[in-house]
Amino acid sequence: MRIVSLTCSNTEILAALGLGEALVGVDDHSDWPEGLLASLPRLGPDLQIDLDALEALHPDLVLASLTVPGHETIVEGLEARGIPHLALDPSSVEDICRDIEAIAHRAGVPQRAAAVVAELQAALAPSRLPAAPDAPRILIQWWPRPVIAPGRESWASEAVRAAGGLHVLDHEDVKSRPLEDAEVAALAPDALVIAWCGVEPAKYRTDVVYRNPAFRDIPDVANGQVFCIPEAFLGRPGPRLVHGVDALRRVVEHVREGRAAPDHGRLQEQD
Repeated sequence: MRIVSLTCSNTEILAALGLGEALVGVDDHSDWPEGLLASLPRLGPDLQIDLDALEALHPDLVLASLTVPGHETIVEGLEARGIPHLALDPSSVEDICRDIEAIAHRAGVPQRAAAVVAELQAALAPSRLPAAPDAPRILIQWWPRPVIAPGRESWASEAVRAAGGLHVLDHEDVKSRPLEDAEVAALAPDALVIAWCGVEPAKYRTDVVYRNPAFRDIPDVANGQVFCIPEAFLGRPGPRLVHGVDALRRVVEHVREGRAAPDHGRLQEQD
C-alpha cells in the first residue's frame, strides 16, 4: 500500500502502527521518526501542499487533517481529483484513538491499533476523574502574542488532567481561544507552559513571559513557574501525547513542591 501523510500527527500514527514503509510522501513539517523520513519526498507545508506532486506518487491513501485551520482547501483538492483520503478532525483523546483505529483499518492492519490505543488510553485514563480540589492550575500557551490557549474541547486539557493538574480554560467548551494579557493575569495560573506551535523547542523563550509587565504580578510566574514542553508532545493528536502527559506530570510536581522551573524552563525531553 502507498500512503501519503500531510500532518505530523498522522505520520507519527503510521510509524506507531508499523506502517512507515508504506509512506511514499509527507508534508514539510513531519519531523519524526527522522530516519524514516530522511529519503521521502516533501510535498510542501500544510496549507501549500503540491497536489500535482502528490497525485504523481499514485497514493492508495492520503491522510489529511482538519485540525489545521485552512487545510480544508487541501481536502477539497483531494476530493476534486478523486484521490482516496481520510480527513481527520479529532478534539478529544477518544477521537484520537478512533482515528488510530480508522487508519489501521484503511491500511488493512486493524489488529495493530489495539496496542497503540491501549498505551494512549492508559496514559490518559486519569483525565476521566474529577480534578483534585488543590490541583495546580496550568496554562498551556500555543502562541505568545496574543496568547492562545486550549479549552475543554482539546486533548491538551485532558493531558493536563491526566497529569494531576487542571487547565485554566477547562471550563470553556472551546478547542482554543486567544486571551488578552489581562485575562491571563486574572486567571493567575500556578504554572505556565510554553508549547508554541510551529516553533523549534530550542527557540522557546521564557523571557517573553517573564518580561511581560502584565504577568509580573502572577505569583507563580514571579516564582519561576514557567516551563517549556515541545509542541510535538502536546499539540499533535497522536501517540506521542503520552510524553506530554509525562512532562506535565513533572510540571505538577514542581508546583506542588514549590520548585522553580529549570534554566530556560526546559524539562528533560523524552522521545
